[in-house]
Amino acid sequence: MDNVKRITDALKDFEAILLISPTNRRYATGFPSTEGTVLITRNSAHFFVDARYIEAARNAIKGAEVELVTNKYDWYAQVNAVLEAEKITKLAFEDGYVNCAEFSRMSGKLNAELVPEDGLMSSLRAVKQQPEVEALIAAQRLAEKALDKVLGVIKPGMTEKDVAAELVYNMLKLGAENVSFEPIVVTGEKSSMPHGVPGDKVIKKGDFLTMDFGCILGGYCSDMTRTVAIGKPTKEMRKVYDIVLEAQLAGIAAARAGVTGREVDKAARDVIDAAGYGEYFGHSFGHSLGLDIHEPPNAMPTNNDPFPAGAVISAEPGIYIPGKFGVRIEDVIVLREGGCEDITKAPKDLLIL
Repeated sequence: MDNVKRITDALKDFEAILLISPTNRRYATGFPSTEGTVLITRNSAHFFVDARYIEAARNAIKGAEVELVTNKYDWYAQVNAVLEAEKITKLAFEDGYVNCAEFSRMSGKLNAELVPEDGLMSSLRAVKQQPEVEALIAAQRLAEKALDKVLGVIKPGMTEKDVAAELVYNMLKLGAENVSFEPIVVTGEKSSMPHGVPGDKVIKKGDFLTMDFGCILGGYCSDMTRTVAIGKPTKEMRKVYDIVLEAQLAGIAAARAGVTGREVDKAARDVIDAAGYGEYFGHSFGHSLGLDIHEPPNAMPTNNDPFPAGAVISAEPGIYIPGKFGVRIEDVIVLREGGCEDITKAPKDLLIL
């Protein structure tokens, strides 16, 4: 996916923008690389990269000039040449990504005043175009296939690490580029830890097992959580599961373009509060995702900005009771005018293994 034109059209307040973060480079050019620099002005677009990527980049990138970086002619010099030729005096940079050391280095080497891009890239990336949605769906389908395979092998006696390894193995074997993040696999009383780390804890009958995982395909991330019961659950376990599912469905029903992140979060939170478990829901309803697993905008109590049409967010309320168990159910939804599309198709009724 080539988004150079979208970025160029958005440069109304800037003469040019410099992109050095891997995901913004990929968003702009569609080309994945560990190194490289993108410069987009109102009149031109450039991708500067070294010999490791030059041939592949020239074959793949159509929306920008691909230029070779060498020890004698580094990307700073090449950017300066463009700045001089186009008489650019102010250059926007990724203020949310560039650290102090990198900013100091760029300020000393680039012949322009560096100004913050102030959310330009995140606002563009917040609105997913149809090819991006299709990439997200493909990544989601792959993760769901991996889950189906793993559900067939889970049994008492396995450890959390065993299940996490099975998830990673199956996603990669099915064609994923990588995992979106290290899987969260927790069981028993550890399932009360929303971001618990898989360990040597053994899965036992009567426990919940929570699996939060995803993969990268075509550069785009999937993210999903399913909580399953190992053997017959207690009445309280089933009750909490049903409350979380009701809360998730309420949040999804409220999600659409034009509503705020706070409103979506509140729709789910009200269900959990009314059931008496409000103190056990400590995180937000969801986050956006795309080329990164966590992107703005978020469905959280502090977000009073309306969601744009095309925003993609996770739907993942949970209840976590320390020392007992936790439940989280997560889908990914695309916000449209008047509603949303749930692109996660894995069943959500409580599964008893």
